[in-house]
Amino acid sequence: MDYILDACALIVLFNEEEGADTVSNLIKQASIGTDRLFMSSIQVMEVYYDRIYVKGHEFAEKVLESIYSSPITVLHDISRDIIKEAGRFKTSYSMALGDTFAAATAKVIGATLVTKDPELKAPEEAGEFSVFWLPL
Repeated sequence: MDYILDACALIVLFNEEEGADTVSNLIKQASIGTDRLFMSSIQVMEVYYDRIYVKGHEFAEKVLESIYSSPITVLHDISRDIIKEAGRFKTSYSMALGDTFAAATAKVIGATLVTKDPELKAPEEAGEFSVFWLPL
């Protein structure tokens, strides 16, 4: 199965919050080839700046390196289709900009979004994309 990790999914893992074991298992499944994990570069940036706030630049650099050395495929190209979907989500669902890109990427590539962000409930309920919900 294909999954898009929202920034909050990795933040849950790094903070060892409830649901961290679930994210860890998804990464393990991706490392053996059972599932595929993706993140938009925008979500990677969100994790990076969160880690700067939490523990500083040096720690954030280590986190960034761990993401790029993991089985998570970071999607650097933002296609026209993703841009259009993100714009539509922004105007239709009152979502944060980063979340619009996570949602649009999930929709365009047909992957399940892994998140705990309640902002994504309305578009999921509207059938825009599927969500694997982490505990709040």
